[in-house]
Amino acid sequence: MTFSKTQRITAISILALVGILIFVMKPSPLEVDAESIRRGTLIVTLDGEGMTRVRNGFTIASPVNGRVERIILDEGDFVRKNSVVARVTPPPLNTREFEEADARARSAKAVFEAARAHEREVRVDLDQAVRKYNRYQNLYRKGAVSAEAFEEVRTSWQMLQKQHQAAQLSVESARYDLEAALSLIDKSARGNTIDVFAPDSGRVLRVFEKSERVVSAGTPLVEIGNPGDIEVVIDVLSSDAVRVERGMNVRIEEWGGRTALEGSVKTVEPAAFTKISSLGIEEKRVNIIVDLEEPESRLGDNYRIQAKIILWQGEGILQVPISSIFRGDQGWNVFVIKKGKAVRQPITIGMRGTYYAEVLDGLEEEDVVVVHPTNDLEEGMRVKVMKRGK
Repeated sequence: MTFSKTQRITAISILALVGILIFVMKPSPLEVDAESIRRGTLIVTLDGEGMTRVRNGFTIASPVNGRVERIILDEGDFVRKNSVVARVTPPPLNTREFEEADARARSAKAVFEAARAHEREVRVDLDQAVRKYNRYQNLYRKGAVSAEAFEEVRTSWQMLQKQHQAAQLSVESARYDLEAALSLIDKSARGNTIDVFAPDSGRVLRVFEKSERVVSAGTPLVEIGNPGDIEVVIDVLSSDAVRVERGMNVRIEEWGGRTALEGSVKTVEPAAFTKISSLGIEEKRVNIIVDLEEPESRLGDNYRIQAKIILWQGEGILQVPISSIFRGDQGWNVFVIKKGKAVRQPITIGMRGTYYAEVLDGLEEEDVVVVHPTNDLEEGMRVKVMKRGK
C-alpha cells in the first residue's frame, strides 16, 4: 500500500505531536535527599540534662532557736576549719520557764546523788564478795569446802560485779542529765551567744541568712565547700538508667566552653525520685553521678550542662541514617535508589545511635538510600537526587 506525500507528512506530524504530548505530560522525577551507606564508628548515647555540684559541701545550720547576728561573710570568701561563721543568741527564759528548768535541775541532781549512793552501796557489797571469794578459793584448793559452796560464792561475786557496772553507768547517765539541766539554766538565763563553727576549710558558696533575724533550730545559715572539686549530676528516666553502668564514658557539652569535657560514671543512685516534666507528666527519674577526668576551674556549683553517656561504641559498623528508615508491614524498610527509581527494601537494624543505626541485613556498602522519605514517594517512582546545598 502506497501513501501519498501528504499522508506521510500528516502521519509524521501526528507521531511528533503524540511524542511531544507524552514528553510534556510525563511526570517529572521526584526530588529527594539521599545518602550512601557507609561503614564507620557508631556511638550509642543516652542524652540528658544535668548540673554540677560541689563534691563535699557542708550546710551549716543554727544549733538552737534564737537571734542570728548579721553574717559578714560573702560568697567566695575562704573560711578555715573551726573558724566562727555565725553567732546565735538564744532567748532568755522567762520566770515560769526558769522555775521549771531550775526544778528539773534539782530533780536531776537528786537522781545523781541517789545513783552515787547506790553505787557506793554496791561497791561495799562487791568488796566483801571479793574477799569472801578469795578466802573460799584457798579453802577449796585445800579441800576444806565443797564445790557447791565455792560455786555459790563465785556466782554471788560475779553478780555483784555486773550490778556494780550497772550502777556506774547509772551514775554516768545521771551526771550527763544534770549537766544538761544546769547548762540550760546558765546559758538560757544569761542569754549567752553560741558560736557556730565551720566543720571544714573551704569557700562560702551561699549565705542563706545575711541579715540579723530570729531563726529556729536547724535553719540553714551558710553553705561552704571547695568549688574546684565538683562532680556532675545527670537525671534520666528510670527506664534509661537501667542501661547505665559504672565506668561508662561521658561527654559534657553545652557547659559554656568551646570543647567538650570528658568524664566517667561514678554512681547510679539506687533510688528514683518523682519529677514533673514540662508537659505536666509525673516521671520517675534517677540521678547519675559523673566524675570529670580533669577539673575545670570555670565551672562552679549548680552550673547547667548537657551530657552524653556513651552506652555502646563500635568501629567499622555498616550504618544507615535514622531519618531514612520507616516501619513497614514486616519490620523496618528504606527506599534504595536503583537506576533512577525508588525501590522499597526491607532491612534489619541493630544498635541505634542518635543519627545512625547499625545495619545487620538488607543493605550493602555504597547503596544509596532516600533520606527523609515523604508521603508522596511510592515504590518504583522515578526520583532525582537533590543537590547538596540546594
